[in-house]
Amino acid sequence: MKLAIVGVGKLGLALLEGVTAQRVIDPSDIGLLDVNTARIQDIASRTGARIIKRADLAQAGRVLVSLQPRVFPEVTEWLAQENTGYISTMAGVSTATLVRRLGTKRVVRVMPNLAATIGRSQTAITGPREAQDAGDLAFAMTLFGAVGDVYDLPEHLFNAFTGMSASGPAYAAVVAEALADGGVRMGLPRPLANELAAKLLVASGELLQQRAHPGLLKDEVASPGGTTIAGLEALEEAGVRGGLMKAVIAATRRSIELGRDQE
Repeated sequence: MKLAIVGVGKLGLALLEGVTAQRVIDPSDIGLLDVNTARIQDIASRTGARIIKRADLAQAGRVLVSLQPRVFPEVTEWLAQENTGYISTMAGVSTATLVRRLGTKRVVRVMPNLAATIGRSQTAITGPREAQDAGDLAFAMTLFGAVGDVYDLPEHLFNAFTGMSASGPAYAAVVAEALADGGVRMGLPRPLANELAAKLLVASGELLQQRAHPGLLKDEVASPGGTTIAGLEALEEAGVRGGLMKAVIAATRRSIELGRDQE
């Protein structure tokens, strides 16, 4: 068994589907372990991966730990195996904590986001020298490269990455919902307003990737004395820019707190 996935939630499932679709790992070489047995039975039947038990982890070359950080201390007794590499998606849990609880330096810390479910995740990745020498880091990069872009990031930036990129889809959803509400307030039908807001964010993201700075796109749209500059003025008065910055700061601080809970 090349990979065991412990915790087959949205992220675990997205990764499973991504690596099998890209033929990174054959489904028969992937084991699934989750408390929701009915769900993983369905997933296993659809994907060809196999359901495993705790004792089977000893047979895994590497283990992906995709659990909530709060449950990590409860599972380490049976999760820790000899001669096994670990890849953790748990927010805030440092490599030092992983090493201490799992009893090995073959640990890789990753932080993807929900866009992994559509193959467009932004994933930060880091690990100690031992993980690099054992090939665990390269293995993790290949895994998450199947569901989006991978960034080799110093660990001291992981909490900021979590606060911005991993939490970012929720911020974008709030922006889209607010734009749609504005459209409804001014008379647009709700289904149309929701569709326009979603497509607007997608198209704007594509446009932003073609420009060196976000301000360039803003300036292109805002003509002198026009409608857009009036709207931008309202955004500044409402403190939208500062609100988004504070959201990233708050989420980053919460990621740090989650890590401290594991120490």
